[in-house]
Amino acid sequence: MAMNNVRLIRSIAITKEAMGVVSRRTYSSGKAKKSSKGSAASDAPKESILSKEVKSTTVVGANILKDGADTKILPDSEYPDWLWHLLDKHPALSELRRKNIETLPYEDLKRFVKLDNRARIKENNSLKAKN
Repeated sequence: MAMNNVRLIRSIAITKEAMGVVSRRTYSSGKAKKSSKGSAASDAPKESILSKEVKSTTVVGANILKDGADTKILPDSEYPDWLWHLLDKHPALSELRRKNIETLPYEDLKRFVKLDNRARIKENNSLKAKN
């Protein structure tokens, strides 16, 4: 009986060692890269390959086709008028509510109706969610 216990303990020890070898973390061959802290060379901005002339005449990166070329920047007169008004500030709903509705221009009136409907829908949804 004692002999069986010794064999059992040996087999357990051998399987534990084998599991340790199998489950150990190993690294790829070669030396591990050491990170250099505060390296000035890696923090420095890289210089652009493109010249300033190319940057000012083309839209770099606008081409999505393999065979195509980057788009050339045209003079301002070649673009439509509505393009220059895309970034204009539009009045908020609170500003439009303060003004007289009858004197608003058509574009502002249209915006007022859209924003007012959106606000009413949100308010109704929040009331329904609370109930």
